[in-house]
Amino acid sequence: MTMTTIDLRTLAGHYAEHGYVLVKSLLTRDEAAAYRRVAHDLLGQQDRDEDPTWGSAAALTAGAPTRLQHLHDAQFYAAAFSRLLVDERFTSVAAAVLGVPNVQLHHTKLFVKPPENGSPFPLHQDHPFFPHTHHRVGAAIFHLDDAPENKGCVRVVPGSHLQGPREHDPEDGHHLTDVPFEAAMPLPAEAGDVLFFSYLTVHGSGVNVSDEARTTWLVQFRDPADPPAVRAHDWSLGQGMMLSGVDPTGRRQA
Repeated sequence: MTMTTIDLRTLAGHYAEHGYVLVKSLLTRDEAAAYRRVAHDLLGQQDRDEDPTWGSAAALTAGAPTRLQHLHDAQFYAAAFSRLLVDERFTSVAAAVLGVPNVQLHHTKLFVKPPENGSPFPLHQDHPFFPHTHHRVGAAIFHLDDAPENKGCVRVVPGSHLQGPREHDPEDGHHLTDVPFEAAMPLPAEAGDVLFFSYLTVHGSGVNVSDEARTTWLVQFRDPADPPAVRAHDWSLGQGMMLSGVDPTGRRQA
């Protein structure tokens, strides 16, 4: 399926105004289930103990311990994720929300919030982690299973991207201390839905208190003509890969 022009204009308009757009059923439920199986197989094969839970997450759990599983660059472990990176259903929306024909990969992360105590993410912008000059950087969260509120769905503060970069607390994760978690709007999603948002949009997610895991794949993408303000995240495998169009800079920004 290819998004129609009017669909893309509507999605891009919502993104421009609110800083996010939730695209329903970009993948079928069967496709999402297949990617979920690959994701959990990969995490099982890696047998890694590291937990990327932010120290500041404890403020959202009254100090109760939580857990999180993740894997950077899943497309280097399973070809299925490589194919998804260049799927036109995804890249057409990514180009539309950036407002440019060319879409370049920044990095990817696979996340699983385990049942009962899956870690939350305090409110933050992604900007502090890899700031760019013109802020033409976006993210897409592929939901590989259902994500109702009790599974710790993503929350956003609509329109927050219009205020530009904010001052973050660098301790225990770059989180915001001046925006209450309750100010963010929950965005429950179903398997196959994809949430697109600006790296300036304030967002976070809650604790998974359900009896099922919550599985997502995060893809950060950018306009290749938007130079990084600082060198960051350069270790990410595949950074600079063109997902749509061409790199007009001849990879001078990569």
